[in-house]
Amino acid sequence: MAGNKKGILERLAEGVVIGDGGYVFALEKRGYVKAGPWTPEATVEHPEAVSQLTREFLRAGADVLQAFTFYASDDKLENRGNMAYNKYTGSAINEAACQIVKRVAAEGDALTLGGLSQTPSYLSGLGKEAVQAEFKKQVQVFVKHDLDFVLCEYFEHVEEIEWAIEACKQFGKPVAATMCIGPHGDLHGVSAGQCAVRMARAGADIVGLNCHFDPFVTLDTIKVMKAALQDEGLDRHLMTQPLGLHTPDAGRQGFIDLPEFPFALEPRICTRWDMQKYAREAFEAGVRYIGGCCGFEPYHIRAVAEELAPERGRLPAASDKHDMWAQGLKMHTKPWVRARASRTYWEQLKPASGRPYSACMARPDGWGVTAGHETLKQHAKVTSEDEQNKALEFLKNENEK
Repeated sequence: MAGNKKGILERLAEGVVIGDGGYVFALEKRGYVKAGPWTPEATVEHPEAVSQLTREFLRAGADVLQAFTFYASDDKLENRGNMAYNKYTGSAINEAACQIVKRVAAEGDALTLGGLSQTPSYLSGLGKEAVQAEFKKQVQVFVKHDLDFVLCEYFEHVEEIEWAIEACKQFGKPVAATMCIGPHGDLHGVSAGQCAVRMARAGADIVGLNCHFDPFVTLDTIKVMKAALQDEGLDRHLMTQPLGLHTPDAGRQGFIDLPEFPFALEPRICTRWDMQKYAREAFEAGVRYIGGCCGFEPYHIRAVAEELAPERGRLPAASDKHDMWAQGLKMHTKPWVRARASRTYWEQLKPASGRPYSACMARPDGWGVTAGHETLKQHAKVTSEDEQNKALEFLKNENEK
């Protein structure tokens, strides 16, 4: 029975938990999410699409399914010309997301979570009370539908995630907290280690990272966070949900600084073998909640589940169509393809980018502005031509430096 399922903290205490992958990018590519606002009104407009992707993550081996509530705060849903709030309301979008994830999770033994993320209210300097009011409206819906726990994810400023954790703790659910930062720390200069300590002290039961950086940059950062937590005597479960993209050349703000963001990132996609390496290194680093974010497709989660099958004692259902380490290639008609049916071949392969004449590395856009800067104040109106021209001029000047 669902009521007898072990909760997230109990599962983490016993072993590894696999998260799901990236809904926003996957659904944008499929035609259900608009790039720019990145908001999840697809829960109302196309619930079948959200359900199908959620089901694919479950079949790939996810132990936790995330309601598609990313960026579904009311202030984001009516920001810069986005009409999702006026058309549906934030409550309706979050309600639909909860219904979808509960229904799909019941098909297996998965837990459910409701997520909330950074807000235009914070960027606009509206203060703690206004920002927490946005968070509480979302969490009230998660509690109403009895999702198993809450995730504060995708925060660039530790102050804002502290406010989010504090708001969530009032509702009695376990709280996970992940920032979208790398080794440089948050956008106001707080170190990654101190961010972890502050999240833990704010009340987070699970501390970690998501998005903006690739699996291996993320692992470098989580090790810094782990050491800082240990130095302060803070015992917390660790969580990583990185990009499914390679970003060794990204700047402080991660992949959104790359000139390829968001429509030319395909040459950076991690292979399933990269994901097996990520899963093993994360586990060995002491991370027990291992999942993915933007760019993580179901086959990536399947790779994580296959790598950790010895620890979990099982393979995911999706492995029925995927023999470990390419053994299915032995059935191929061509002998040179059959010759690739080995772990050694795929572990040693260094794939080409697949894009002839492409640059080896990108030059990130380094604007150096964050919350508190005039250009980041948000508003409901569509971005004006004057604002756009000023942004282009700023970018041109930065690139000429």
